[in-house]
Amino acid sequence: MTQPTIDSRATAETGSEVPKPYLSVIIPIYNEEESVPDLCRNLFSVLDTIDTTFEVICINDGSKDKSLEILRAEAALRPELKIVSFRRNYGQTAAMMAGIDHAAGEIIVSIDADLQNDPRDIPALLSKMDEGYDVVSGWRKDRQDAAIRRNFVSRVANRIISKISGVELHDYGCTLKAYRHDVVKDVRLYGEMHRFIPIYASWMGARVCEMPVRHHARKFGKSKYGLERVAKVILDLLVVKFLDRHFVKPIYVFGGFGMLSLAVSGMVTLWMLWLKIVAGISMIETPLPILAAILFLVGVQSLLMGLLAEMLVRTYFESQNRRSYSVREIINMVED
Repeated sequence: MTQPTIDSRATAETGSEVPKPYLSVIIPIYNEEESVPDLCRNLFSVLDTIDTTFEVICINDGSKDKSLEILRAEAALRPELKIVSFRRNYGQTAAMMAGIDHAAGEIIVSIDADLQNDPRDIPALLSKMDEGYDVVSGWRKDRQDAAIRRNFVSRVANRIISKISGVELHDYGCTLKAYRHDVVKDVRLYGEMHRFIPIYASWMGARVCEMPVRHHARKFGKSKYGLERVAKVILDLLVVKFLDRHFVKPIYVFGGFGMLSLAVSGMVTLWMLWLKIVAGISMIETPLPILAAILFLVGVQSLLMGLLAEMLVRTYFESQNRRSYSVREIINMVED
């Protein structure tokens, strides 16, 4: 296990050398007042046995119950427990993003607060990371949820995601995952995209693997998610796929659709002329003139949108001095 380093931020603020944590555990929390005490007890009982420095970052996602008060009480007992509290409920993806932004560890482990994930699986995740993987995703192989409404729908969604993304995982929805900080530090998440972090990482060249983890039936409250989340996930996946394949060259998407629309418009026009000349059918007796005009306008508009998107992409990269590539490592060179 990597030896802890010194956190320069803490040194500057307090004047003392504070070991920088090797492991950061991030936990999104929303209305989990019954679960928080057991979660903290079970989690710290495991982390205390791991021979490394750690921190636990709980993100209070605008809870309306006593979750924040209980977290404050737990933090008073354990200085490793840190709290990020939102002004209102922003959703799990925003909570995950906040956890990643505030994490100081080289390894980040995310886990749910509802006690369905088991902290005892964390050492196994870290052991898998020691084998050289950049992302280790949990697989709830024996999932303790509703057979049709949760399990079946989840299996279908996971197959669709794997097919579209090209990253084969059995369980994208499992929050229990481990990441290297340098892989996820530049990822920006929106919507329901937190589950797609392994996809982002894989597309960046990271080594991704999956391992079975324990899963327990929910003890308190009820799930915050319904079937409508599947549609949101699929739509977010389309956005992720677009950003991966066409973000740098959006003209290929808009321009391709525009050229197709113009080609179909031309074919409709030729058909219309053939009907007029050969069959003697008047143009105004068919909807073809309107269809040809609409397809032509759509094609021109798509081409113009593609050019506008190209200008926006260039503005995005140049204004922030960002590159369109990511470097993993520099060898025998001075890094700027």
